[in-house]
Amino acid sequence: QGNLRKLGIEGEVPDFVEYQLDDPLAILDEEIVVVGAGDAAIENAVALSVQNHVTIINRKDEFARAKDGNVALINEAIESGSIDCLYNAVPIEISPAGPAPTRNVKLTTSDGETSVPAHRVIARLGAIPQRSLVESFGVEFPNRDPTSLPLLSTRYESSVEGLYVIGALAGYPLIKQAMNQGYEAVEYILGRDIQPADHELLAKKFEVLEVEQTVDEVLAAMQEQIPLFKEVNALMFREIILDSVVHAPQPGSVIFAKNDYTNSFYSIFAGEVKVEVGEGPPIISGAGNFFGELSLLSGRRRSATILAGQDCVLVETPRKTMNKLLSSVASAKKVLDEAFILRTIQARFAPETTLSDLQPIASSVVMKEFQAGEIIFNEGDEADALHLIRSGSVSVLKKYGSRELPMAYVSAGNYVGEMGLLGGYKRSATVRATVKTQTISLDAENFNHLLEMNAGLKESLADVVKGRLQENLSNQSSEEAGDVLEFLLQQGLGEATDVLLIDKALCVNCDNCEVACAETHDGTSRLNRQGGAIFAEVHVPTSCRHCEDPHCMTDCPPDAIQRAPGGEVFIGDNCIGCGNCERNCPYDVIQMAYPSTTKKNFWSDLLFGGLFTSGANSRGKSLAATKAPDQIKQAVKCDMCKDLAGGPACVRACPTGAANRLSPEQFVNLVTDKRS
Repeated sequence: QGNLRKLGIEGEVPDFVEYQLDDPLAILDEEIVVVGAGDAAIENAVALSVQNHVTIINRKDEFARAKDGNVALINEAIESGSIDCLYNAVPIEISPAGPAPTRNVKLTTSDGETSVPAHRVIARLGAIPQRSLVESFGVEFPNRDPTSLPLLSTRYESSVEGLYVIGALAGYPLIKQAMNQGYEAVEYILGRDIQPADHELLAKKFEVLEVEQTVDEVLAAMQEQIPLFKEVNALMFREIILDSVVHAPQPGSVIFAKNDYTNSFYSIFAGEVKVEVGEGPPIISGAGNFFGELSLLSGRRRSATILAGQDCVLVETPRKTMNKLLSSVASAKKVLDEAFILRTIQARFAPETTLSDLQPIASSVVMKEFQAGEIIFNEGDEADALHLIRSGSVSVLKKYGSRELPMAYVSAGNYVGEMGLLGGYKRSATVRATVKTQTISLDAENFNHLLEMNAGLKESLADVVKGRLQENLSNQSSEEAGDVLEFLLQQGLGEATDVLLIDKALCVNCDNCEVACAETHDGTSRLNRQGGAIFAEVHVPTSCRHCEDPHCMTDCPPDAIQRAPGGEVFIGDNCIGCGNCERNCPYDVIQMAYPSTTKKNFWSDLLFGGLFTSGANSRGKSLAATKAPDQIKQAVKCDMCKDLAGGPACVRACPTGAANRLSPEQFVNLVTDKRS
């Protein structure tokens, strides 16, 4: 299997940290920490949880690399409480605590540092293959990355004729997979041309191409044509295509429109697409290129409209599959990151400049990551860089006496720090991450180079600075405006795209909003009018915020949670009721409920056009207290009534106009206007 990866942290001792598990049943009544998020870590954690208390440490925010069956297994264990899970957590130290052999495992998390007591740690971090040995046999690898997998055919044959590689060295560490691969390899060696189990599924996908090529020939052509996938193991690429959809759209067809909220990824296998960014002529992108990475990586709206060109063939890959690829293949992540940086700089600052001319600048930028509450720069600091917000959001704060009040909220896709660079003076305000945030840091030298390359850029940036200065002056004149922003950020609206607000001055507590919500959604209300916080007569009830990067999408085994083009985050009918989304949502806006069998009410249909039915009480809760024998609870949440032409039922049902759905920016303007 290779050399096992080690934790490499202070306090790591052999009798406490183990890197393999021989017999889980030999361990009884212990506190055990399992570190890892792959198949081996999951299987160890589940096996140990039978007789012990287990905490699994996942360095990411989902189990992206594990097989679907194991993902379902660990999610079920976490949901049932038999296993605890810490996401976005990294062990940094092990120290003695209490009676031996108990120790504390210290971790950094997105919420700060924490400790977990343990009798032992099982670290399943994978292994670094014995590459030098394998290479000495003549086996070729795609690059020098020590984690890369050998180049293999779909029959598991390496670059050395007659030498087959299966199991962990091929990227499939599970014994069952290795056994199946070994069986197939032996059959090939014996000359029996058996077809892989996925052959018919792939053949069906490729029917749209109308070509005479075999499945293997099409796969090979795709991998050769699209550079992003060139260094991906052929077996892994096969899995990627199984999860993807192959399109052959008619010329002129809209693939997606600017400002759509979709996040799948597209590769151009053949033909071309037209990219419409602004008012100028469209940019032509041909075979081998890809698009959609900005929304995939940042959760932002689409930044351009894409139209199919002549002879266009596209491979559409879902977000979950791409995330798995990016976490497994370093070269693919590098290609996507570089493209993201280049295209972001071009879109925001230099639309008339070619990507090749921007390459020197893009290669010098630095990707930075900030946890919620972390300072990006302080008021009074030297202005040394501009920060493009790749994901997340930030607040801009300024000191007033002993108080530090928020002045502005800046979301992903925008930038901060240009004022100091343009004026050549120190930072005029503090910028802090409101949620976990990634930025692209462009230093002063390259910023000035951009200004020199683009004649109109300095003038347009000066207009932005002027607008921000006017906004700051306006906010300075009203301390309450800062209080409004502070309230907004405390409610977590820094990552929201749409918020339900109720004007308490107009609300008559009729509960029509809840009833309408319940009656529109099978008898279960998606909002709690009485919940949530209130400020300046504006109430933020408990209802989905449709986050820019939704927490609920994390670890959804069937990928049931999707985002509609209009931005609505919704849960599909393929929900399996695992409850992961309910657990991952920090705003308590998702609930588990049995599907209702409510009946339409004649008078509701007559008076309200079918808005109300007879299945909900005055609080909007479902009256369906019983369930069918085969029913399971499924996750329910606000979907902004995306399928109703008139918009959200809660807003339409409000008799006084107290209920509204707004973006965070509109929310700030609304409350500020009310108090001015």
